[in-house]
Amino acid sequence: MFTFEEHLNNLVRHIQLVHEACLLLGRRLIARGETDFGRLLIAKGFQHDKSKFYGIEWRFLHQGKDTPRPELNRAIQQHIETNDHHPEYWGGIQHMPRMAVAEMVCDWYARSQELGTALRSWITLEAVQKFGIDLKGDQYVWIQDFVSVLLEDPFVRE
Repeated sequence: MFTFEEHLNNLVRHIQLVHEACLLLGRRLIARGETDFGRLLIAKGFQHDKSKFYGIEWRFLHQGKDTPRPELNRAIQQHIETNDHHPEYWGGIQHMPRMAVAEMVCDWYARSQELGTALRSWITLEAVQKFGIDLKGDQYVWIQDFVSVLLEDPFVRE
């Protein structure tokens, strides 16, 4: 388990990365004319994961690899059932509104930075199956759009 300072730093780093992603995506959506949506996404970025500072989530999330599995699982369950950027909150990704999908993509983007993984590949290879994403559904279209707005184009060799 992490020390108090390590735990706090880990949690704050994650929240800051999501906040920065919401700012970036929100500003880019505003630039393409979605002013209200972009503004509200930026506002959500200021509130992201605030529940992790309290109760079971504080005690067991972002605590490191030695966290007892049963407690970690209960904390994760608490978190995903009370934060609307998780598909489980809505009873499945197919029920998520566009704003929740946007914040979820920003969360995924932050995790990809923290773990050093490729966001696009993770969505294709893991998220589609994990969340039962319909490749013809609105949520998948929104995910792809937000990822393309959020990420720079890949390096091009000349």
